[in-house]
Amino acid sequence: MYKVIGGVKTRAFRVIWMLEELGQPYELIPAGPRSDEAKQYNPTGKVPALMDSDALLTDSVAIMQYLADKHGMLTAPAGTIERAQQDAMLFWLIDEFDAVLWAAAKHSFVWPEDMRVPAIKDSLKAEFARSASVLSERLKGPFLMGEKITVPDLLAVHCLNWSIGAGFAPVDERLASWASELRKRDAFKATRARDAS
Repeated sequence: MYKVIGGVKTRAFRVIWMLEELGQPYELIPAGPRSDEAKQYNPTGKVPALMDSDALLTDSVAIMQYLADKHGMLTAPAGTIERAQQDAMLFWLIDEFDAVLWAAAKHSFVWPEDMRVPAIKDSLKAEFARSASVLSERLKGPFLMGEKITVPDLLAVHCLNWSIGAGFAPVDERLASWASELRKRDAFKATRARDAS
């Protein structure tokens, strides 16, 4: 059984959602970032981490893609044009959504106050809004890569949720409706319910 180290209020949400989509059993080991519990599994203290038997995996997106590949779901096959396009979308989301949100978090509460530059948040919010508009225009089907849900869908919805919690401006109606539909999935609801447990 997989072990997920982290909590649903961190990037571990993505990994838990992936496991729920895959229908795979897992144990959630609650651990906050840089906590002693997290450092027992990952010396950097970063979460999430995933234990697959004796193997430790870190980085939420790497874990998600590993699980998708291992179970043959939520991904295009490696070595195909479709997979290259999926990977391009995934890397774009990391650069344009996740990195921007993480920079805003660092300048809001992660770093010590003397290292924060609050004024940078306005430019980060503008950058996120621009990228959200681009993503909205790229939506061509029920999912980012077309007719099937893939890893980028989970990453994008998690980042959109994060942006709401971070006080970023709402995205346009098309993107908001798309994300709302994905939040109706049983696996998403099961993941969110972990927050109450």
